[in-house]
Amino acid sequence: MKKWLTAQWMQQTVFVGPAVLAYTIVMALPIMLGLYYSFTSWNGISSSVQWVGWQNFKSILTADPDFGSSFWFTARFTAAVVLLSNLLGFALAFILSKPLKTRNWLRTIFFMPNVLGGLLLGFIWQFIFVQSFPKIGEATNIGLFNLPWLGTESTAFWGLVIVSVWQGAGYLMVIYIAGLTNVPGDLLEAAAIDGAKGWQILRHIVLPLIMPAVTICLFLSISWAFKSFDLNFSLTQGGPYKSTESVAMNIYYEAFKNNRYGLGTAKAIIFFVAVTVITMIQVSVTKKREVEM
Repeated sequence: MKKWLTAQWMQQTVFVGPAVLAYTIVMALPIMLGLYYSFTSWNGISSSVQWVGWQNFKSILTADPDFGSSFWFTARFTAAVVLLSNLLGFALAFILSKPLKTRNWLRTIFFMPNVLGGLLLGFIWQFIFVQSFPKIGEATNIGLFNLPWLGTESTAFWGLVIVSVWQGAGYLMVIYIAGLTNVPGDLLEAAAIDGAKGWQILRHIVLPLIMPAVTICLFLSISWAFKSFDLNFSLTQGGPYKSTESVAMNIYYEAFKNNRYGLGTAKAIIFFVAVTVITMIQVSVTKKREVEM
């Protein structure tokens, strides 16, 4: 028995040990260090670390209007991106799950924006908004292209939403396609024979059966939008006048630009808890709506 237990322990160590070690170094240790530094006034450079307890959290919640503004922007941005990207992704998936001759090519085209990195994507769209759109507006006299897309608070907000939806909808489309292909065809045919219309079939049969895909897509889009940083940084840098500064960007500036690492990690902890609670609520709500095939 002892030899068997030793052999099992050795097997677990050999096969699971590297993964556990990697997780500890990459995930668990940084989280624990971040939690520790959130209770300090460390500047990220000095060898001395001063313990301040809950002071960082108190100052964030009571005397930091910039963090509240960035959180409000991130919440509005997330709501718009999650709604529009999922609607567009599902619409593309619904159309491209039909027997079209060019559906494979179209799937590839719509998925390609997701391959581009956020920084590169932001610089590309910055050129489009600042250089290309005004030229098109001068040539066509269409007011949409003459808007100062990155110059005002409202247009910069919707510019970020447009780019985020354009980037993420293709990825969500692939997940929705996988869900739609698993819907039994004979069930749809039976519903059509019984007189169900297209909208009725979509609402009462298709959507309940693809709720696992909806759960995944909502979870991914919420987490992506809340953690948005590279797109904001490269496209607007939080401007104009910090109106498009996301929470992730606010944390970055606090820790690495203002050299208040302790305060930055405290903001990161608050942000982590908020996103965790929101995504847990979303998953629990959508999980209840899933049905067995």
